[in-house]
Amino acid sequence: MIKPFIRLENGLGFAACLYVYVQFGFPLWLFFLLLLAPDITMVGYLLNTRTGALLYNWGHSFVLPLLLAAGYMYASNEYLLMISIIWTAHICMDRLLGYGLKYYDSFKITHLQRI
Repeated sequence: MIKPFIRLENGLGFAACLYVYVQFGFPLWLFFLLLLAPDITMVGYLLNTRTGALLYNWGHSFVLPLLLAAGYMYASNEYLLMISIIWTAHICMDRLLGYGLKYYDSFKITHLQRI
């Protein structure tokens, strides 16, 4: 019962990110170009699963995109907001698809499910 709720919640989150992004007049092609950029954090798995999970989780939690949004509010730099929205959309998209934060044991064990 919880998985459909999580997927709905994150699907709506993704849609909201896309809507806000368009409302700010940011280039739509850049949204889709950078949408998968946070997955670069998977390179940590080349070292070992612990480093991989740590790096992946930092790149797939809402902490850093929210800090960028706060930076936008402080500095009025629209690039910070644009990156924050795309990053947040990526996280929502991943969770919509069932990819969650990783445990140190394996890439396939997440806080949402086993992949």
